[in-house]
Amino acid sequence: MIEKLIRLSLRNRVLVLLIATALFGWGVYSVQTNQVDAIPDLSENQVIVFTEWMGRSPQLIEDQITYPLVTNLQGLPEVRYVRGTSMFGMSFIYVIFQDETDVYWARERVLERLASATDLLPEGATPTLGPDGTGVGHVLWYTLDAPGMDLGEQRAVQDWYVKFALQNVPGVSEVASFGGFQKQYQLTLDPNKLTYYDLSVPQVIQAVRANNNEGGGRKFERSDIGYIIKTTGYLQSVEEIENIAVATRQNVPIRVRDLAQVQTTGESRLGIFDLNGEGETVGGIVVMRYGENAAEVIERVKTKMDEVAQGLPEGMKFQIVYDRSGLIRESIHSVRNTLIEEMIVASVVVFLFLLDWRSALVIIIQLPLSVAIGFILLNAFGISSNIMSLTGIALSIGVIVDDAIVMVENAYRHLADAQGDRGEKW
Repeated sequence: MIEKLIRLSLRNRVLVLLIATALFGWGVYSVQTNQVDAIPDLSENQVIVFTEWMGRSPQLIEDQITYPLVTNLQGLPEVRYVRGTSMFGMSFIYVIFQDETDVYWARERVLERLASATDLLPEGATPTLGPDGTGVGHVLWYTLDAPGMDLGEQRAVQDWYVKFALQNVPGVSEVASFGGFQKQYQLTLDPNKLTYYDLSVPQVIQAVRANNNEGGGRKFERSDIGYIIKTTGYLQSVEEIENIAVATRQNVPIRVRDLAQVQTTGESRLGIFDLNGEGETVGGIVVMRYGENAAEVIERVKTKMDEVAQGLPEGMKFQIVYDRSGLIRESIHSVRNTLIEEMIVASVVVFLFLLDWRSALVIIIQLPLSVAIGFILLNAFGISSNIMSLTGIALSIGVIVDDAIVMVENAYRHLADAQGDRGEKW
């Protein structure tokens, strides 16, 4: 078989050269379009289901949320296993699919099953899907450098301006906020006053909810001008909450300020984010979408940051604390330089040992062609250019050179024997 292939190649040299040229050109294109990352994605093909039910103990979360969801999601097609984790106020379900399963198909199957599983959960507990990212999808961390601005205002800027802008960047799955305080209005009820006025906590909650609403009317025209009637009822200050009437006693309204202390504060936190021991800060984590090019996503996010920075409050700016693009550039640059050095050294050694430029040229041409074909296969199987894949190509160059030297030297010897000048050449 091999002899027939060699004979066919020798008889069709032009065709072989054209095929080699086409493969080399395809390989060069594959090098330019191949996804680039520093580390390979070895995480499992999973879909995360997150359910929040604040104020409940881990055992209650396990019994009423985690267990019903785990048992309901186990029958999905192509599922390997389902894991569940319960903690205070939160439940995490990890649905692990087969490696060849498309992640977006898997997310659709999980959503279909969750639509029927919501009836099994208690009121107020709504399961949601986690971001369509992987375990190595955290490609960039940043903080907001704003001297003189309190953490609540910084978190508000992050949640209501920066986060929404960066989430629109192609390839970004989620921007997770961290640090600071999430602003909220807090009512501290006095149980003695509730007892005195014969009121309950649900009555106060219902009164606040009923007064934090807007109602629509209708549209009417007058003098060819259209007017829209509506009521503005959203609460916008502490004073408005304090003036809400909960009930009346002898035609005298009992307001929230008579029952509770109202103040602006932050939501309870489970931890803080400190930067270099200099104090708390606010920022975000950019999570890359599954299957995206990490280097390109990071560059697009940085470009968007320059655009977003123009609308930040005066004195506030971005500070990048973790950027994988630097690791990507250094890793890929180091391995690619090693590839080039290996090809040059191997070519020089082959020429010195064979002392025949035509034989050395065969091996020299084979090295970049083999590497180019390797990148074609990387693209075909969806493997990114990372430390492991490029190192594998670098290690394979030694095997390629050894095989080429054996084949070329053997062919050279047989040709010399056929020409009767073996003693002259050796």
